[in-house]
Amino acid sequence: MTLAHQPSMWDLAEEATLGSLGAVVRHDLGRGAWVDHLPGWVAGSDEVLEVLLGDIGWREDRRQMYEREVAVPRLLRWYSGRDELPHPLLTDARSALNRHYGPELGEEFVSAGMCLYRDGRDSVAWHGDRIGRGRSTDTMVAIVSFGSPRPLMLRPVDGGQSLRFPLGHGDLVVMGGSCQRTWEHCIPKTTRPVGPRVSVQFRPRGVA
Repeated sequence: MTLAHQPSMWDLAEEATLGSLGAVVRHDLGRGAWVDHLPGWVAGSDEVLEVLLGDIGWREDRRQMYEREVAVPRLLRWYSGRDELPHPLLTDARSALNRHYGPELGEEFVSAGMCLYRDGRDSVAWHGDRIGRGRSTDTMVAIVSFGSPRPLMLRPVDGGQSLRFPLGHGDLVVMGGSCQRTWEHCIPKTTRPVGPRVSVQFRPRGVA
């Protein structure tokens, strides 16, 4: 797969490294929901992006929409806790997240789901990660982004003002508490020219 991307002018480190999670900022959303945000957690993130844009087994899923089958507007890859991740920094990132959030979460991040947004036409609709335990219990989903920034939008499920977090070039966002039940999130389409972005989502066992 060959996708052109514009390297970040600010993230010039030659080797990918993790920053401190002590700088993460928590946003209280109410009703037990919260979002942590840390821009630039991964320095040298383009090195990881180059690997993720390679042949790592990306697949194109299809879904039924009304009376026809359509392609899901992004490429997907999923790794279980037993699978080797395609870049060692991602293994280090999962370990760092477990050290930082483990006491609060009460368990570990295990799986790593990945989405490749090839350009502005790729997207994900409004949803919550409510398959499995996220439907009924508090949990966390940690997302590390690589490549061109795209906005992660969040809105309350019963209506209200939306929030916007631009994510790319090594940024981290963690949705926690009741966020998957009381809020929805999406990556909207855009007509602006944007390069590829890969979203890496770490989840505990039984959350999807």
